Amino acid sequence: MANRGPSYGLSREVQEKIEQKYDADLENKLVDWIILQCAEDIEHPPPGRAHFQKWLMDGTVLCKLINSLYPPGQEPIPKISESKMAFKQMEQISQFLKAAETYGVRTTDIFQTVDLWEALCWLPGKDMAAVQRTLMALGSVAVTKDDGCYRGEPSWFHRKAQQNRRGFSEEQLRQGQNVIGLQMGSNKGASQAGMTGYGMPRQIM
Repeated sequence: MANRGPSYGLSREVQEKIEQKYDADLENKLVDWIILQCAEDIEHPPPGRAHFQKWLMDGTVLCKLINSLYPPGQEPIPKISESKMAFKQMEQISQFLKAAETYGVRTTDIFQTVDLWEALCWLPGKDMAAVQRTLMALGSVAVTKDDGCYRGEPSWFHRKAQQNRRGFSEEQLRQGQNVIGLQMGSNKGASQAGMTGYGMPRQIM
């Protein structure tokens, strides 16, 4: 990826608007949850958007996070690399994003790899607010699943509404058809006596 120079004009305005969406308080909450969820000796990053980006940028923490949401032996990413090579890091971020979507995070809530990873670690990510949104969505899905793999306070994330699916037997479906038939009325006792075809004159007796 080529190094980007300073942004000017419209592109700078867009970047500033994106940066305004980044939530420093949410950053602290997400860091605390990730460290607790992974249940490993993961170093706490210094506060700040750039440090948060650098902490996640190689994909290692993200892969450990998604693996921790599955029972032992069912982890979606069996091998996590701590390689310093750029393509390996971007590959791991892509693995996390694919695993997050499979886990239940909506496609519209998933960030792009370039939103997090940049050629130079001291450059701010393209859209770190999108990264926060994905992690929040992941936490919400984990709380909603309630399968025993989530670690943390349930109140940290919004519980998603679940569909109330109902199953009906064939007998119940047949009864439902009878009810609809009765609601439509009955032609009992009615006849077409005295009716004429369309366009034919009616005889008056």
